[in-house]
Amino acid sequence: MAALYDCSVPSELLTGMRLARAAIGRGALVVIPTDTVYGIAADAFNPVAVQALLDAKGRTRSSPPPVLVPGVATLDALAETVSQPVRDLVDAFWPGGLTIIVPARSSLAWDLGETRGTVALRQPSDPIALELLTEVGPLAVSSANLTGEPAATTASLALESLGDSVDVYLEGGATDTVTSTIVDASTFGDDGSIRIVRHGAVSEEQLRSILGDVLSSPDDRLNG
Repeated sequence: MAALYDCSVPSELLTGMRLARAAIGRGALVVIPTDTVYGIAADAFNPVAVQALLDAKGRTRSSPPPVLVPGVATLDALAETVSQPVRDLVDAFWPGGLTIIVPARSSLAWDLGETRGTVALRQPSDPIALELLTEVGPLAVSSANLTGEPAATTASLALESLGDSVDVYLEGGATDTVTSTIVDASTFGDDGSIRIVRHGAVSEEQLRSILGDVLSSPDDRLNG
Protein backbone atom coordinates (compact mmCIF):
# COMPACT_ATOMS: atom_id res chain seq x y z
CA MET A 1 0.00 0.00 0.00
CA ALA A 2 1.26 3.47 -0.88
CA ALA A 3 2.62 5.62 1.94
CA LEU A 4 3.01 9.41 2.06
CA TYR A 5 5.66 11.16 4.17
CA ASP A 6 5.64 14.84 5.12
CA CYS A 7 9.25 15.91 4.59
CA SER A 8 8.76 19.06 6.68
CA VAL A 9 8.71 16.74 9.72
CA PRO A 10 12.28 15.55 10.40
CA SER A 11 11.30 12.04 11.49
CA GLU A 12 9.07 11.57 8.43
CA LEU A 13 11.78 12.95 6.16
CA LEU A 14 14.28 10.37 7.45
CA THR A 15 11.81 7.52 7.14
CA GLY A 16 10.51 8.65 3.79
CA MET A 17 13.98 9.00 2.29
CA ARG A 18 15.04 5.60 3.61
CA LEU A 19 11.97 3.92 2.16
CA ALA A 20 12.31 5.85 -1.11
CA ARG A 21 15.88 4.58 -1.52
CA ALA A 22 14.71 1.05 -0.81
CA ALA A 23 11.80 1.36 -3.25
CA ILE A 24 14.06 2.59 -6.05
CA GLY A 25 16.49 -0.23 -5.30
CA ARG A 26 13.83 -2.91 -5.75
CA GLY A 27 12.44 -1.38 -8.94
CA ALA A 28 9.38 0.34 -7.44
CA LEU A 29 8.16 3.88 -8.07
CA VAL A 30 8.51 6.98 -5.89
CA VAL A 31 6.91 10.42 -6.17
CA ILE A 32 9.31 13.25 -5.36
CA PRO A 33 9.18 17.05 -5.28
CA THR A 34 11.24 18.92 -7.84
CA ASP A 35 11.79 22.60 -8.44
CA THR A 36 9.00 22.46 -11.05
CA VAL A 37 6.09 20.01 -10.62
CA TYR A 38 6.12 16.72 -8.70
CA GLY A 39 7.67 13.78 -10.51
CA ILE A 40 7.14 10.03 -10.56
CA ALA A 41 10.59 8.43 -10.39
CA ALA A 42 12.13 5.08 -11.28
CA ASP A 43 15.64 3.67 -11.52
CA ALA A 44 16.75 4.78 -14.99
CA PHE A 45 18.79 1.60 -15.43
CA ASN A 46 15.95 -0.79 -14.55
CA PRO A 47 13.83 -1.40 -17.68
CA VAL A 48 11.04 -3.05 -15.67
CA ALA A 49 10.84 -0.01 -13.38
CA VAL A 50 10.83 2.39 -16.35
CA GLN A 51 8.00 0.41 -17.95
CA ALA A 52 6.10 0.55 -14.66
CA LEU A 53 6.49 4.34 -14.72
CA LEU A 54 5.06 4.52 -18.25
CA ASP A 55 2.21 2.18 -17.28
CA ALA A 56 1.40 4.22 -14.16
CA LYS A 57 1.07 7.38 -16.28
CA GLY A 58 -0.77 5.64 -19.10
CA ARG A 59 1.98 6.30 -21.62
CA THR A 60 3.55 4.17 -24.33
CA ARG A 61 7.21 3.60 -25.13
CA SER A 62 6.93 6.34 -27.74
CA SER A 63 7.02 8.86 -24.85
CA PRO A 64 10.28 8.04 -23.02
CA PRO A 65 10.76 9.81 -19.68
CA PRO A 66 13.47 12.38 -19.04
CA VAL A 67 16.27 11.50 -16.64
CA LEU A 68 17.14 13.61 -13.59
CA VAL A 69 20.82 13.70 -12.62
CA PRO A 70 22.67 14.92 -9.54
CA GLY A 71 25.20 17.03 -11.43
CA VAL A 72 27.29 17.80 -14.49
CA ALA A 73 29.55 14.77 -14.01
CA THR A 74 26.54 12.54 -14.66
CA LEU A 75 25.72 14.52 -17.81
CA ASP A 76 29.18 13.67 -19.12
CA ALA A 77 28.70 10.01 -18.16
CA LEU A 78 25.33 9.66 -19.91
CA ALA A 79 25.84 11.79 -23.04
CA GLU A 80 27.81 10.61 -26.04
CA THR A 81 28.88 14.18 -26.72
CA VAL A 82 28.37 17.46 -24.87
CA SER A 83 28.73 20.51 -27.10
CA GLN A 84 29.94 23.87 -25.84
CA PRO A 85 26.46 25.46 -26.14
CA VAL A 86 25.09 22.68 -23.93
CA ARG A 87 27.80 23.38 -21.36
CA ASP A 88 26.93 27.06 -21.52
CA LEU A 89 23.26 26.24 -20.86
CA VAL A 90 24.19 23.96 -17.95
CA ASP A 91 26.41 26.66 -16.44
CA ALA A 92 23.57 29.16 -16.66
CA PHE A 93 20.51 27.11 -15.72
CA TRP A 94 21.52 23.99 -13.77
CA PRO A 95 20.39 23.15 -11.23
CA GLY A 96 17.02 24.42 -12.39
CA GLY A 97 14.13 24.16 -14.78
CA LEU A 98 15.88 23.30 -18.05
CA THR A 99 15.81 19.84 -19.64
CA ILE A 100 18.34 19.26 -22.42
CA ILE A 101 18.04 16.50 -25.03
CA VAL A 102 21.48 15.17 -26.00
CA PRO A 103 22.83 12.08 -27.79
CA ALA A 104 22.85 9.19 -25.32
CA ARG A 105 26.07 7.29 -24.76
CA SER A 106 25.83 4.23 -26.98
CA SER A 107 27.43 1.93 -24.40
CA LEU A 108 24.71 2.49 -21.78
CA ALA A 109 22.77 -0.62 -20.73
CA TRP A 110 19.32 0.90 -20.28
CA ASP A 111 15.95 1.07 -22.00
CA LEU A 112 13.91 4.24 -21.59
CA GLY A 113 11.66 3.54 -24.57
CA GLU A 114 11.81 4.79 -28.14
CA THR A 115 14.49 7.45 -27.63
CA ARG A 116 16.09 7.33 -31.10
CA GLY A 117 19.47 7.36 -29.43
CA THR A 118 18.87 10.45 -27.30
CA VAL A 119 18.23 11.21 -23.65
CA ALA A 120 16.60 14.23 -21.99
CA LEU A 121 18.60 15.28 -18.91
CA ARG A 122 18.01 17.78 -16.10
CA GLN A 123 19.54 18.60 -12.74
CA PRO A 124 16.78 19.85 -10.41
CA SER A 125 17.42 22.30 -7.59
CA ASP A 126 15.02 20.78 -5.05
CA PRO A 127 17.11 19.55 -2.08
CA ILE A 128 15.04 16.39 -1.54
CA ALA A 129 15.34 15.40 -5.18
CA LEU A 130 19.07 16.18 -5.22
CA GLU A 131 19.73 14.14 -2.08
CA LEU A 132 17.90 11.14 -3.48
CA LEU A 133 19.70 11.44 -6.82
CA THR A 134 23.06 11.64 -5.08
CA GLU A 135 22.29 8.48 -3.14
CA VAL A 136 20.67 6.29 -5.83
CA GLY A 137 21.92 7.71 -9.13
CA PRO A 138 20.03 8.87 -12.24
CA LEU A 139 16.27 8.57 -12.10
CA ALA A 140 13.79 8.38 -14.94
CA VAL A 141 11.24 11.00 -13.91
CA SER A 142 8.03 12.25 -15.49
CA SER A 143 5.35 14.53 -14.08
CA ALA A 144 3.36 12.77 -11.34
CA ASN A 145 -0.02 12.57 -13.01
CA LEU A 146 -1.98 10.43 -15.42
CA THR A 147 -1.43 11.46 -19.01
CA GLY A 148 -3.91 14.19 -19.90
CA GLU A 149 -4.43 15.32 -16.31
CA PRO A 150 -2.89 18.44 -14.75
CA ALA A 151 0.59 17.98 -13.31
CA ALA A 152 0.60 17.44 -9.54
CA THR A 153 1.84 20.33 -7.42
CA THR A 154 1.79 18.33 -4.16
CA ALA A 155 2.45 14.70 -3.31
CA SER A 156 -1.10 14.46 -1.99
CA LEU A 157 -2.49 15.38 -5.41
CA ALA A 158 -0.17 12.86 -7.02
CA LEU A 159 -1.45 10.18 -4.62
CA GLU A 160 -5.03 10.94 -5.68
CA SER A 161 -4.04 10.45 -9.32
CA LEU A 162 -1.58 7.55 -9.14
CA GLY A 163 -2.65 5.67 -6.01
CA ASP A 164 -0.96 2.34 -5.27
CA SER A 165 0.99 2.28 -8.53
CA VAL A 166 3.59 4.23 -6.52
CA ASP A 167 5.09 2.86 -3.30
CA VAL A 168 6.37 6.03 -1.61
CA TYR A 169 5.21 9.64 -1.86
CA LEU A 170 7.52 12.37 -0.51
CA GLU A 171 5.58 15.53 0.34
CA GLY A 172 7.80 18.59 0.10
CA GLY A 173 5.12 21.28 -0.02
CA ALA A 174 3.31 22.95 -2.89
CA THR A 175 5.24 23.70 -6.07
CA ASP A 176 4.45 25.89 -9.05
CA THR A 177 2.47 24.54 -12.01
CA VAL A 178 5.27 25.44 -14.44
CA THR A 179 7.11 22.50 -15.98
CA SER A 180 10.70 22.59 -17.15
CA THR A 181 11.66 24.07 -20.48
CA ILE A 182 12.91 21.41 -22.90
CA VAL A 183 15.49 22.10 -25.60
CA ASP A 184 16.82 19.66 -28.18
CA ALA A 185 20.58 19.80 -28.64
CA SER A 186 20.88 16.25 -29.98
CA THR A 187 21.51 17.35 -33.58
CA PHE A 188 23.63 20.42 -32.83
CA GLY A 189 26.67 18.94 -34.51
CA ASP A 190 24.65 18.24 -37.65
CA ASP A 191 22.58 21.37 -38.17
CA GLY A 192 24.29 23.87 -35.87
CA SER A 193 21.18 24.80 -33.93
CA ILE A 194 19.34 24.06 -30.71
CA ARG A 195 15.56 24.24 -30.71
CA ILE A 196 12.93 24.75 -28.04
CA VAL A 197 10.71 21.69 -27.74
CA ARG A 198 8.57 22.86 -24.81
CA HIS A 199 8.26 26.26 -23.16
CA GLY A 200 8.47 26.28 -19.37
CA ALA A 201 10.44 27.62 -16.42
CA VAL A 202 13.32 29.05 -18.48
CA SER A 203 12.12 31.62 -21.00
CA GLU A 204 13.07 31.88 -24.65
CA GLU A 205 14.68 35.24 -23.88
CA GLN A 206 16.86 33.66 -21.19
CA LEU A 207 17.91 30.90 -23.56
CA ARG A 208 18.70 33.35 -26.34
CA SER A 209 20.82 35.42 -23.97
CA ILE A 210 23.11 32.38 -23.70
CA LEU A 211 22.78 30.83 -27.16
CA GLY A 212 22.20 33.78 -29.47
CA ASP A 213 21.55 32.67 -33.04
CA VAL A 214 22.27 29.04 -32.11
CA LEU A 215 18.68 28.94 -30.74
CA SER A 216 16.25 28.16 -33.56
CA SER A 217 12.53 28.90 -33.74
CA PRO A 218 10.38 27.32 -30.99
CA ASP A 219 8.54 24.06 -31.51
CA ASP A 220 5.81 23.22 -29.01
CA ARG A 221 5.14 19.63 -30.08
CA LEU A 222 6.32 17.95 -26.85
CA ASN A 223 3.99 18.10 -23.88
CA GLY A 224 3.90 16.46 -20.57
